[in-house]
Amino acid sequence: MSLEFLITAFIVVLLPGTGVIYTVSIGLFRGTTFSLWAALGCTFGIVPHILASILGLAALMHTSALAFQTVKYVGVAYLLYLAYGMWKEKGTLSVKQVDQHKNGARIALHGTLINVLNPKLSIFFLAFLPQFITTQSQTPLLDMGLLSLTFMGMTFVVFVIYGCAAAWMRRYVMENERLLGWLQRSFAAAFVALGVKLAFEER
Repeated sequence: MSLEFLITAFIVVLLPGTGVIYTVSIGLFRGTTFSLWAALGCTFGIVPHILASILGLAALMHTSALAFQTVKYVGVAYLLYLAYGMWKEKGTLSVKQVDQHKNGARIALHGTLINVLNPKLSIFFLAFLPQFITTQSQTPLLDMGLLSLTFMGMTFVVFVIYGCAAAWMRRYVMENERLLGWLQRSFAAAFVALGVKLAFEER
């Protein structure tokens, strides 16, 4: 495994995307424990895309307009659903009530679906991982698997750091209802923006 892969993968994971925004919002509004569940869910959500890339299914999705568009628009609808859920929460009391009823597994499931329903991830892994496998390799599939596990490990660690940092700021947010409302609307708008961006993605 090359240093070039480690550096490139780390930069890719650091870039704020849908999973990062979701994990940060969970850490900010739910706390550290729930942010760990969010990080776990987002990490697990890339497994199907990695498997699809290794097995060559990503290439099929890339060439099939119907498959790509179907997954894409389901993903768009899900991001808008998350935006609506974030927007309708009002004030500190509302967040506390959600804490009592939303368990970690449910938060992890939302994080998983966010990444599973993003068809661009399959194409990304199909284009990204093979670049770091030498033509002399006798075990390309094993190498792909090792690179994938490393990428997943990086994703989880970075997302945990993002989530915990957001959770650390939580106490300041909870004391300011106006700031809390502004942040909720901002995260809702971010999910809408990501949904719109995904809607206009081309293969």
